[in-house]
Amino acid sequence: MPELPDITAYLEALEERIVGQPAERVAVPGLSLLRSVDPAPGEVEGRRVAGARRLGKRVVLEFEDDLFFVFHLMIAGRFHWKPPGKVAKGRRELFSLGFSEGTLTLTEAGTKRRASLHVVRGAAALAEHDPGGLEVLECEFAAFGAALTARNHTLKRALTDPHILSGIGNAYSDEILHHARLSPVRLSQKLSGEELERLFESARETLNLWVERLCRQRAGGFPEKVTAFRDDMAVHGRYGKPCPVCDAPVQRIVYASNETNYCAPCQTGGRLLADRALSRLLKKDWPRSLEELEARRAAGRAGGR
Repeated sequence: MPELPDITAYLEALEERIVGQPAERVAVPGLSLLRSVDPAPGEVEGRRVAGARRLGKRVVLEFEDDLFFVFHLMIAGRFHWKPPGKVAKGRRELFSLGFSEGTLTLTEAGTKRRASLHVVRGAAALAEHDPGGLEVLECEFAAFGAALTARNHTLKRALTDPHILSGIGNAYSDEILHHARLSPVRLSQKLSGEELERLFESARETLNLWVERLCRQRAGGFPEKVTAFRDDMAVHGRYGKPCPVCDAPVQRIVYASNETNYCAPCQTGGRLLADRALSRLLKKDWPRSLEELEARRAAGRAGGR
């Protein structure tokens, strides 16, 4: 799912291409995408785009006369930009918004249709789509600490809860926690003042780093390779690969379709966190440390000879 840094790159590209331009044509062939009835999408035709903004993990296009398109890309939804006359090959477009200088389209990979578009009128209707999470790059430490410790959640859950913090999901929460040297299963109300401040600074530094990196990578183009898995990430999506700080193999916790990646020496004092499915299967045989895990692997290799 595109998160704050990825959406910021999208917004930069959209501001360069469509803000101030009148929408000439709108099409929503993907019936599953449109989740509202009134106003109709066609009402924006002939109206100029007044702005583009982020609302949590949503992308908002503002048009004249207080009309808004609110997109939630979910896991597989992606924007694309087509210059005039160019036809996209192999993509089934769920949405297109045409301008004199090109067309903004939206596609969604896979068979599950989770991405959504709401067309709303007025600031009050737009506010209903705001989860209300705190903007980490705009708040003070006191507000961050209060939001994070209002309830006693694991840090992974607290960072990714859109009602607590805005724009952070599975990928960048892993990166933030690794930078802060904190376990994803630590409870928010158990953090010391120093740990809480370290988490705040790590969140800001990590998000700013990736905003700068992704905006620089697009180099004036449209971001076409928006992904949650990047080679230069520290731990996210890097299970089994070496941690860039200590070279220990990155570990993971898998639950349903979600995966949390972490470095045991850097974040948990070397302790392996129990993967729910595996620990239920192995019970007392679950290895508690990297050393124990490696010893069992070595014994397994020796026994197989």
